[in-house]
Amino acid sequence: MKLSFSGKTVLVTGGNCGIALALAPLLIGEGLFPILCHRHGTGAAKIDEHLSPWAGQYATAFFDLACPEQMGALFADHPGIDYLVDMAQGDYETLVASADPGRLARYMAENIGARAELVRLAARAMVGHRFGRMIFVSSAAAGMPGKGQGLYSASKLGAEGIYRSAGLELASRGVTAMGLRPGYVASGRGDRFIEQQGQGLVKKMPGGCFISAAEVARALVFFLSDTARHFNGVAITMDGGFSAGK
Repeated sequence: MKLSFSGKTVLVTGGNCGIALALAPLLIGEGLFPILCHRHGTGAAKIDEHLSPWAGQYATAFFDLACPEQMGALFADHPGIDYLVDMAQGDYETLVASADPGRLARYMAENIGARAELVRLAARAMVGHRFGRMIFVSSAAAGMPGKGQGLYSASKLGAEGIYRSAGLELASRGVTAMGLRPGYVASGRGDRFIEQQGQGLVKKMPGGCFISAAEVARALVFFLSDTARHFNGVAITMDGGFSAGK
């Protein structure tokens, strides 16, 4: 099946993570133009190094949930955003009862409050040309958190609510939104967790393997396509069946 896309420009937050780096070449291959966001020069350099074969077919941009006041400049510099793939996420896992109050407040402000501003700005840009598609890369932990993932799970659930509402409110104006909940992904933080848990975790997977960044990237391309436009206001779990049974 050949996929079709009504838009062109894809804004990818968390653009130097493993999934984003696997996604960008796929988007380029579909004739799309990804803008990969980073929080610092190291992230920008990582993107450029990984995507050197596709020089000129993508762009990079600064984006940080800790700096919501700078988001307006991002959309001013790139006014033609058709798609948003949101993979930005703060890293704070701890038991809820032992969380530092100041850090907890900042974490929620960034990952829920600032994300609401991101969706607001993206929605306004998309409504302007009556087309848009937003995907929030959530986590299977949103519905099935482990110990120490309470705040992470809550932030994911809060963000899913924002995207769900955006899709319901704006579908009549050509803008839809959904969430994707990957399970254990062998990339980034997932890689570190998998290494710590060892083979015991593999045995719990119905298919006997973890999800690769490339597999998540391919799913994202499908969900961005015109074929998947009616997946709206939902969060779909992609964990190989891990959360389907005991």
